[in-house]
Parts: sequence; structure tokens; C-alpha cells
Amino acid sequence: MSKISIQGIQFDEKSSYQRGPSLAPPLIRKALHSGSYNYFAENGISVDNPNIQDKGDFEISEYFDIETITKKHLNEDVKVLTLGGDHSITFPIIKAYHTKYPKLDILQIDAHSDLYDDFEGDPYSHACPFARIMENKLAVRLVQVGIRALTPHQQEQAEKFGVEIHEMKDLDLSKISKFENPLYISIDLDGIDPAYAPGVSHHEPGGLTSRQVINMLHNIDAEIVGADIVEYNPTKDFQDMTAFLAAKLMKELLGKML
Repeated sequence: MSKISIQGIQFDEKSSYQRGPSLAPPLIRKALHSGSYNYFAENGISVDNPNIQDKGDFEISEYFDIETITKKHLNEDVKVLTLGGDHSITFPIIKAYHTKYPKLDILQIDAHSDLYDDFEGDPYSHACPFARIMENKLAVRLVQVGIRALTPHQQEQAEKFGVEIHEMKDLDLSKISKFENPLYISIDLDGIDPAYAPGVSHHEPGGLTSRQVINMLHNIDAEIVGADIVEYNPTKDFQDMTAFLAAKLMKELLGKML
């Protein structure tokens, strides 16, 4: 059974619209441990497990400290599940992963491609992490699911970097082919329809259902070596709905990674 470290990255300074995701990690944990849930993922594995170690939350002062923190945990020969934070954190996390996994595939669940060359003058904006990842050749394959706000610039970027995009307007989840390399999963909660995930900064109607995302995770036939759950904004949530969804996804990811 794999060993997993959980890290909370309390960082939202690269958010372009609203702050709030830095508050998310302890609230996702609170939902998981609230007593509303049991600890069993749907595959029957309990995440109340000695092979899972929670390293706690980290307040970030310098952006690339995220890479240093992640690398430290990876060096303990574990997989890492990260609770964000805005989506900018994925670039330094994947930089850390590249040292250990020079051939890595990424599955990104998101409303947005996050492929801008820069956004509002910031190349490290939460709208840019996958442009940085792909131009630095940190992933062999990037598959994006749930996209429904694609701009011409991001379409050009996707073609330039060979990104495989599954847009919502013509989504067929059966067309997501098998991953050949170790897999990293990045879940931006705004990839899920705001009916299920109101606690995000960017409400983009017409998204994935929570069930579609859970089934997608269950059907993956690859070794998942890491994951993140990002862009939960507690200041926008309704009755903790998004916190509980994030905790559910956390549980299913952990069950799959174990």
C-alpha cells in the first residue's frame, strides 16, 4: 500500500478576481473530520489510515517556497496530496514532481485551460500554470476535462503544446484514453458546475456533475502519484457545500492513491 502525505498550501496571491482560496485547506479537513462522513472511500478503503500522514498547512511568503515544501515531502518516498490554494500552486508542485517523475501525465479538471502566456502581466497567475508546465516540458501529456471558457489565445497555446482538451459542449468521458505514465491529477473545483460547487471565485455554469468527476477518478487505469484540489473559496460558499464536495473528492483521491 502506498504512503501519502497531505499538505495544505495557503496561497491565493496569484488569484486574478477574488481572494479566499488561502482559507480553504483547514476547512476541507474540517468537513472530512466533521462526523458527517465516515472515512471510507467508495472503493472500500478507509482513509483513516496509518499510511496517510497529514503534514498540516503552510503559509507561503515566496511563491517558489511551494516547490521546496513539496520536494521535501516527496523525498520521504511518498505521494503528495495538496489542498490549495489557487491554481497557481500547481506549477511549483509539478516542478518538484519533475525531479522524481521525469515522465509524468497530468489530468486537469477545470472550467478554464489556464494556458495564458501571462495574465494581467503576471506569468505565474492562476490563469497560467499549465503554460509554464508545458513550456518547461514538465509533463509528457496534459489532458483537460470540463473546459468551457476557451479563448483563442488559449486554443493556440493548446495546439502549440499538444494539449488534449475535452470541452463541456461536446464532452464524451469515454474518449479519455488510458494514461501511459505516472499520473498527477489537478482538480479545480470550478470545473464542477456551480450548482454543486458554489464556493469558487469564478462561477462558470454548464460544468461537470460531482458524480461525473467521482466516476472519472474511479475509472482511471494508471498509478496516481499525486494530486491537488484547488480554488475552493470559502467566502463564496453556501452551507459548506463546496467544503464537503472537496472533502469527498479528497477521500476518493486518497482511496485511489492508496
